[in-house]
Amino acid sequence: MHGDTIHVLRQCSPALGDPPMKLVPLDKPDLIDLAGQWLGREENYKWLDFGDGVHPLSLVSLRIMAQRDLHVLRMFTAHDCDLPIGIVALSDIRRQWKTAGSLWAVLGRKRYGGLTARAVSQLLTFGFVELGLEAVSAWTVECNVASRRVLEQLGFRYVGRQRRRHWIDGRPHDRLLYDLLATEHHEIPDFYVHRAAGVSLATPHLAPRTVARRPRDGRGPPLDAA
Repeated sequence: MHGDTIHVLRQCSPALGDPPMKLVPLDKPDLIDLAGQWLGREENYKWLDFGDGVHPLSLVSLRIMAQRDLHVLRMFTAHDCDLPIGIVALSDIRRQWKTAGSLWAVLGRKRYGGLTARAVSQLLTFGFVELGLEAVSAWTVECNVASRRVLEQLGFRYVGRQRRRHWIDGRPHDRLLYDLLATEHHEIPDFYVHRAAGVSLATPHLAPRTVARRPRDGRGPPLDAA
């Protein structure tokens, strides 16, 4: 394997009738290694915190997370091929309380930024339907505008702020808190993916109807949160 490629996967070649994106469990060494590469990039891990501050997640920790019931980790593919393009995850899952305390996503291939919301939407459907969750929480760093827009697009509600909670390059940032109930979730349909596929992560396309409330400062929501 070299860089971000996995040899067994075919190349993307969009065509009419291509299958929708898939969520793939991290149950193979090559997928875990690829996920580890993405999580090792500062541009990705600086937005994350797995309980002990901002730093790269080790492969050992990632393997443990992939095997524990507290987490649901999925690699997601493009809608037109089997190429992995990012990771979506539910963490701190408490089945007895029907909650997930954290939702996060990392985009490994930036050209597919417009597909992140669709992948997260699929994972939320899995959490609410298959796991029986009633509520999912998420947080994001205030300055991560792209992630804030994804959360808004998915219908998350802004519920609060943790001040000076996240540190990047020695500077403090606020975290914005969101949640979503099972009754509020509406999965993004496949046809929307084809419209959004060419949109970059920096300027994600917003759905026609946004349910989430903006924070009081009006600057709008962050999703790479753990």
